[in-house]
Amino acid sequence: MRVTVTANKPGTARGDIFVGPFSADRMIGRTGALINDNSGDPVWFRPLPSVNLQNADFRVQTSYDRRGRGQPVLTWWQGSLALPPAYTNLPAGAPEPGGCYYVYDTHYRLLRTVFAHHGYYPDEHEFTLTRRGTALFIASRPVPMDLTPYGGPRDGSIENSEIQEVDLATGRLVFSWNALDHLDPADSEEPVSSASSSDGVWDAFHINSVDEGPDGRLLISARNMWAIYDVAKRSGRIRYRIGGKKSDFTFGPNADFYWQHDARYRPGDRISMFDDGCCDLPDGAPEQESHGLILRLDFRSRRATVDRTYYHRPPLESPTQGNTQALSNGDEFIGWGQSPYYSEYAGAGNTRGNGSRNLLYDAKQPGSDISYRAFRNEWVGSPYYPPSAAARASGGDHVVYASWNGSTQTRAWRVLAGSGPHSLSVVVGHARRAGFETAVTTHAPGPYFQVKALNARGKVIGTSRVVRLSGPPPTSGTTGSRHR
Repeated sequence: MRVTVTANKPGTARGDIFVGPFSADRMIGRTGALINDNSGDPVWFRPLPSVNLQNADFRVQTSYDRRGRGQPVLTWWQGSLALPPAYTNLPAGAPEPGGCYYVYDTHYRLLRTVFAHHGYYPDEHEFTLTRRGTALFIASRPVPMDLTPYGGPRDGSIENSEIQEVDLATGRLVFSWNALDHLDPADSEEPVSSASSSDGVWDAFHINSVDEGPDGRLLISARNMWAIYDVAKRSGRIRYRIGGKKSDFTFGPNADFYWQHDARYRPGDRISMFDDGCCDLPDGAPEQESHGLILRLDFRSRRATVDRTYYHRPPLESPTQGNTQALSNGDEFIGWGQSPYYSEYAGAGNTRGNGSRNLLYDAKQPGSDISYRAFRNEWVGSPYYPPSAAARASGGDHVVYASWNGSTQTRAWRVLAGSGPHSLSVVVGHARRAGFETAVTTHAPGPYFQVKALNARGKVIGTSRVVRLSGPPPTSGTTGSRHR
C-alpha cells in the first residue's frame, strides 16, 4: 500500500508512522503491519497471506521484565473480524475466534504470543504493556442471554467484553473486569433490533479502549453506550461516568461526543479521545464531524468542557475506529479510523471549519484502505535477516537494486562485483539510500553482484547474498523489477 503525503511541514515530532492497512471493500496492496517514513515510503512491511487476516493497534511499546528492565518492542493484534457482507453470526467488527497478540523485538523476531482467557477472543481494540511485565487488553465473545427485557429475542446473545491482564512470562491471568457485571445493556445506544443481522447477537457495549492511570484506575470506553467509565481497578467499581444515559458530568458547548474511541487519561484532570461523532445521532443533535477531542473535567461542578479539538480539512465522517495520540513534543497525531487519513497537528489544535490550522503533516491511504489506529513512534530496527539484492541488464549498463526491509540505520549502499560468486573484491558502485529500494547503475560486467548496507558512520551493518545478473531487460520501459 502506498500513501499520498498531502502536507509535510517543519516541526513534526520525531519518528515513523505505524499502521495496519486493511479494507472492508477492495484492498489496494496487502493487509499487514506497515511502518512508513514521513515521505510515505515503507520502512518495514510484514504482509499477511490473506485479505481476510489483518493487523490492528500496531505500535512501539516498552516490554519490562520482572526486574523492571525495559526494551523497545513492536506489538499488534492479528486475526479476522466479522465484516459485512460475509459475517453471519457476530456483530460487525467483532473479533472472530483464532486471533492473538504478537510482541516482536528490534530484530523483528517473535518474543511473545498472547492469548485471552475465559473462552474470550483476543480483541483488536487494545493491547497495552505495563511496567509490571504484564499485558492489558480487551477480549470479547457472545454470551447467551434473554434479550426480551430489551425488546430482543429470548434466545439471543450479548457481545460481551472483558478487560484482561496477563503475565507475559507465564501467560497467567492476573486481572479481569467483565462488562456485563458492571454495565446495564438498557443504556445502550445500539438498537437491539440490530441483532437480527448477526444471528441474534447484540453489540450493546462495544468496549474499544482501556487506559491505566497512575493511581490504579482504568479508563474504559464503550462506543455503543456513548460513555467513558473511570473504574477503580482493585474493586472493579465504576467511580464516575462521562457521557451516556447516566452521565455523572454535564457538558459545555461542543463537549459531548458520540460513538467515541481511544479514551486516554491526560495530565491536569483531562481526558482525550477520538470523537467519531458520526451517524445515528440523537434527535436535535447538530450534525457532527469526526475529530480529536480533549476534555477538561471539573470534578467540583461535575462539568466537562472542551480543552482542545483537532479537525480535518476536508471534513471527515468516520463511523468507526480512530485515535488521538499525544506526542513527546506536545503535538497530537490523529488516526482517522474509517477515513483513509492520518495527520499531525501542533498541540493548540483548531476548530470546526478551520481544519488546516496547525496542521503539520497529513497523508492519505489509497482507495478504501484504512487503519484501525495510526501512531507516530520512534523505532530503531536492526533486522536479523540480511539485505536483499537483485541485478538486471539495462541497455549497455547494469542496475543493482538494494533494499533491507525494516532497517532504520542504513544510510548508504556499497556494490561489489566479480566474475565469480567467490571473487567479489571490487567495489563498483556507491549510493545514498533512496527510499525503500535503491537502484545503483554500474558499468561493471559482473555477472555476480553483492550489496553492503552502511550506517551513518560508513560502517558495514549488513551484507546481502551474492546474486547473478538476470535478463533480458523488461520490455515495458522500466529499468528493472523490484525485488523484496
